[in-house]
Amino acid sequence: VQLQAFGGGLVQAGGPLRLSCQTSGRSFSEYNMGWFRQGPGKEREFVAVISWTGRTYYHDTVKGRFTVSRDSAENTLYLQMNSLKPEDTAVYYCAADLIDFPQSDYDWGHYWGQGTQVPSPA
Repeated sequence: VQLQAFGGGLVQAGGPLRLSCQTSGRSFSEYNMGWFRQGPGKEREFVAVISWTGRTYYHDTVKGRFTVSRDSAENTLYLQMNSLKPEDTAVYYCAADLIDFPQSDYDWGHYWGQGTQVPSPA
């Protein structure tokens, strides 16, 4: 599975901004898909995951502001980000895994795309 994330860029305080992750290779609909981010000087952290059944999971810091979705016809994963805050500044990565999320003792994310930068809101 190949993943390519895009959509980061200049954004006004409060957003919105939508990230996309185009996939190719094996069947998109089989995979659980997710977004992670790594801010300056921080560890990579989970943002949102959508399972192959459509169940969603969100980090507490983005609940109510971000929405993860997927379009199987387009083989694309999305992250709609509203009410952006300076602390959302990070490189955002999309990931895919056949393993359900979350899982203890498992570093989730078998496939990763390159990151896309979301800068601090202007």
